[in-house]
Amino acid sequence: MQELGFTVLLPSLLAIVLAVWTRKVFAALIAGIWLGCYLLGGNPLTAIAQSIDRVVKVLSSAGDARVVLFTLCVGGLIALLEASGAVRAFVAWLESKRWGQSRKQAQAVAWLSGVLIFIESNITVLVSATTAKPLFDRFKISRAKLAYIIDSTSAPICILIPFNAWGAFNLGLLSGAGVEDPLTVFFQAILLNLYAIFAVLLVAAVIAFDLNWGPMKSSEALAKANSSNTQAAQEDIPSAKAALNESAKPLAMILPILTLVLVMPLGLWITGDGDLRQGSGSTSVLWAVLSASAVAASFMWRKQQSIAEPYFAGAGKMVPVALVLMLALALGAVSRELQAGDYLAQLLHGAMPKMLLLPIIFLLASVVAFAIGSSWGTFSLLIPLAVPLAGSMELPLAALVAAVLSGGVFGDHASPISDTTVISSMAAEVDHIEHVRTQLPYALLAAAAATIGFMLIGVVS
Repeated sequence: MQELGFTVLLPSLLAIVLAVWTRKVFAALIAGIWLGCYLLGGNPLTAIAQSIDRVVKVLSSAGDARVVLFTLCVGGLIALLEASGAVRAFVAWLESKRWGQSRKQAQAVAWLSGVLIFIESNITVLVSATTAKPLFDRFKISRAKLAYIIDSTSAPICILIPFNAWGAFNLGLLSGAGVEDPLTVFFQAILLNLYAIFAVLLVAAVIAFDLNWGPMKSSEALAKANSSNTQAAQEDIPSAKAALNESAKPLAMILPILTLVLVMPLGLWITGDGDLRQGSGSTSVLWAVLSASAVAASFMWRKQQSIAEPYFAGAGKMVPVALVLMLALALGAVSRELQAGDYLAQLLHGAMPKMLLLPIIFLLASVVAFAIGSSWGTFSLLIPLAVPLAGSMELPLAALVAAVLSGGVFGDHASPISDTTVISSMAAEVDHIEHVRTQLPYALLAAAAATIGFMLIGVVS
């Protein structure tokens, strides 16, 4: 499809523009899929039928189907934790340990949850949001700030861990590209993954020094002036303390989360026949969330609480997220068939100063990830490009891989059609476009620092 030239980028650009302009993500994604099908050889009418078929075909992939099912199961797990009183008890326990006693500590709870629950980005977002929302309401902190914190400690943290679904996926890409020791290269790339590192550290600085600028400053001012937050806090926090003193215990929250942490690498080990690097990430995260749900259900069963009703109600609340995921995956498939990423990658061909290659790779990965709304899709497009470039440009392979990973995470982090961006908005219960607007200045600052860092690495390499 290279003869189409710049037009191969139009489906993704249309989806992004419509998402920002209309604030209707579903419609934007559908429009992008339709335009992509039209460019692939249909006419305006047949492109409609082809678009429907593209969305349905997402479920024909076992991996994609597991991701969609996993999304629904996460909703069920969160509902069980809420219905059992585990979340309220955990928040009250944090308070009894003198956590959540100030605005900074409330935000630190969200940050620490994101850092410690590194198994899968969507799990990180949902658990962190569920834990922190009562504290944020108590101290009249905006939900936009919560969305920023949980979004910035989801993918940026997950990409820094080798033994989770993200690590398994990228280790597989490195192996497929012919890298002899992918685990060593990935470990080295972690140390040079500048955007992910800067993004996580920037959140800590924002919390420590109360750094609010741009649209975030307005959201924070509005939250402080909104008296409904105080009422919500007064209703929620006493019930949390009661939960600690009555039936629910913090272990009802802690043990399911520990199960998530332990079952994920176990699943990678089993599905990889003893090799974590060869394991199935989608299978492992599904096993992990189902196992955690079983543990959470056991606490409710002991108290003779209803399990099925809240579980399926929670799964039902995640149907919009699952639909967004299906549409995003379908749009990504269309973009790949149009070879949109390849078209962008070809812009790199030609002579360039060595010091500019790493920042250009970083920026290219950022553009691709922003356009398709998928860091994993970006990794699969550009890691095969980075491996041969390392040899031809005489640059460390780990540095080029790190530039791809950093750009993929930044572009995904900033994209309004990214699944983690959408889920962060929904988990924090904030308007999606408000989350995108308030988060973007912080993401751009971390990206600027990463760009300079990659340029310096190119100079000294």
